[in-house]
Amino acid sequence: MNKLAIVVPCYNEEEVFLETSKQLEELIIELINKNKITKDSYAIYVNDGSKDKTWELISKACLEHKHCKGIKLASNVGHQNALLSGLIYVKDKCDASISIDADLQDDISVIEEMVDKFEEGNDIVYGVRKERTTDTFFKRFTAQSFYKVMHLMGVKSVYNHADFRLMSARAMEQLSNYKERNLFLRGIVPLIGYKTDCVYYARKERLAGESKYPLKKMISFAFDGITSFSIKPITMILFLGVFIVFCSCLAMMYTLVSYLTGNTVPGWSSMMLSIWFLGGVQLLSIGLIGQYIGKTYVEVKERPRYNIEKVIDNE
Repeated sequence: MNKLAIVVPCYNEEEVFLETSKQLEELIIELINKNKITKDSYAIYVNDGSKDKTWELISKACLEHKHCKGIKLASNVGHQNALLSGLIYVKDKCDASISIDADLQDDISVIEEMVDKFEEGNDIVYGVRKERTTDTFFKRFTAQSFYKVMHLMGVKSVYNHADFRLMSARAMEQLSNYKERNLFLRGIVPLIGYKTDCVYYARKERLAGESKYPLKKMISFAFDGITSFSIKPITMILFLGVFIVFCSCLAMMYTLVSYLTGNTVPGWSSMMLSIWFLGGVQLLSIGLIGQYIGKTYVEVKERPRYNIEKVIDNE
């Protein structure tokens, strides 16, 4: 049997926390009774600077539930950093961890299958959605487009996988060696390279509350994922520049031939459109390159990704 830690990042989850902690406590007890995991396995909840009563509920759950622990971060650092803080904390305190969001849209019933696949020798087991029928057409379309763009950019990722996964202790140890501040765990974990497998499940409706990933944050998350793992956007700018120079040469040759043959047609509109187009391309290019420079600026400062204020651990 192996010691299991379930890592749950939490941000303003007071509406769902009681049900989440109850279900995970029952699941852990069930797995213990089946001799799947050791009796000191637990769920650990990471409070990511919540503004509601999430931390108070975590503290109370740690008193009421035998298999419950808590981490309070000093401020809100974002879902990826909060999740990483939990994984780094437990990597030396368990044989394997499972990360899952607090809304329990990911089906916890497949956790037993994840543990079985870990017993078979897999260091990483991805939870993958069978379908996206619970999503709106817009969200389904944007999600599928995101995975396709990531693939085109050469970023390794698992299709329809979010952050529901099992990782062995040695996989978490290797994850701790990735020091970048611009975190995109869905892209980092596949780089670890150990033996992997997948379990498939149908995603459920959110228990309560609202999604912590509105459209604006989803777009920002996708952009960070692409620019953190690929320089192809900059390469595309180079080829776009070459293409525009080529078109400009053709336009110059056409203008010269027209002048020599006396067929010059003055056109203010065509000239202005060309200027606006080239100006837009330049601003877009400078902005994209600026994003990479900004990320470099953040990385070289090497500031801490999170600060832990308090830990509730009964060990």
